Amino acid sequence: QIQLVESGGGLVQAGGPLRLSCAASGRTFSSSTKAWFRQAPGKEREFVAAISWRGGYTYYADSVKGRFTISRDNAKDTVYLQMNSLKPEDTAVYYCAADPSGTYYSAMQFNYWGQGTQVTVSS
Repeated sequence: QIQLVESGGGLVQAGGPLRLSCAASGRTFSSSTKAWFRQAPGKEREFVAAISWRGGYTYYADSVKGRFTISRDNAKDTVYLQMNSLKPEDTAVYYCAADPSGTYYSAMQFNYWGQGTQVTVSS
């Protein structure tokens, strides 16, 4: 069974850090673009960050640029999202995704998804 499993979510105070991880199993995604998306209650799923398969290219939503860092370890087939200076508006369920058919910032283009991990930032 092909799985992407996120971990690291939780409750954090505004201004604090949190690190999310997403590990793959069932098949390898080490040569695939990977990304993080998030979805807040009542809102559409939105792009957060993406990383090319070798890690040489990274892309960020304007709302997180300078605060979040995406990275990957292909030996572990794991992608990370380091989140610093968290704000209450970052509260959402965070999803990792892999193997896009098209553009990295479009959720519809990704073929594999994790189950999501809740991030709650208190003010």
